[in-house]
Amino acid sequence: MMQPRAVRSAVGLGLCWVFLIVGAIFFLLPIFWMISTSLKPLDRVFTLPIEWIPAQPKFDNYATAWNRFTFGRYYLNSFAVTASVTLAHVLLAAFSGYSFAKHRFFGKRVLFLGILSTMMLPIEVVMVPTFLIVRDLGWLNSYQGLIIPVIADAFGVFLMRQFMLRIPDAFIEAARIDGANEFQIFFRIVMPLSWAPAVTLAVFIWRETWDSFVWPFVIITENDLRTLPLGIARFQEQYVTTYNEVMAIAVVGMIPLTLMFFFFQRAFVQGIVLSGLKE
Repeated sequence: MMQPRAVRSAVGLGLCWVFLIVGAIFFLLPIFWMISTSLKPLDRVFTLPIEWIPAQPKFDNYATAWNRFTFGRYYLNSFAVTASVTLAHVLLAAFSGYSFAKHRFFGKRVLFLGILSTMMLPIEVVMVPTFLIVRDLGWLNSYQGLIIPVIADAFGVFLMRQFMLRIPDAFIEAARIDGANEFQIFFRIVMPLSWAPAVTLAVFIWRETWDSFVWPFVIITENDLRTLPLGIARFQEQYVTTYNEVMAIAVVGMIPLTLMFFFFQRAFVQGIVLSGLKE
């Protein structure tokens, strides 16, 4: 017979699995409905009971929706802006995190607390002064206006600093004794050991930038500079009743995020738990 402790453990494990499965279904159901709707004829979108698997999928919904606007241009704009922001953001956060974790300088603690305090500021507080600065620099309707104002924030600095605190100081001191300069130490020792939080931060920033709507909406009015979220919003305004085509474009816009998490999920999970090295 199983011991009471083993029974409780098995019951707890079973309840945990049930909770995870129900939660997964709850979160995946809207996505599945979106994909299903994108493959339906327009007159079958709101039929009851819901037709989860269309009897005759209409894959041409994707081509029709894609060709209505210059979505190829929007897609390239989003990819260029998102890749630039992600790369610059991770580098700046890593540089800052390394400085706060492994260097001593006057006012380090106060400066770090000041950076963290910016996490409490809502976007409405900083949007107007940021817009005025971008306007005065002549960056309205430009790629630099889309990229530069959003390449740094406190979360990335905090994440990289917390992980780099766990890197043994002996590694860095040994490199300095061997004659390595700070850039060599950073790129050859610190960053290879910090790949997990760097990938985690990259996934977060990629998702946030790819889905960004408010800031591009504020500074972009030219069609050739619109990103994919702006294009989808404009498409929905003009074709508000073609729900199947709107869902088709939304599915296409979701593909890069899905692929990125699929390929980097292992590093993402490892970075979340911050499993650093110890001396």
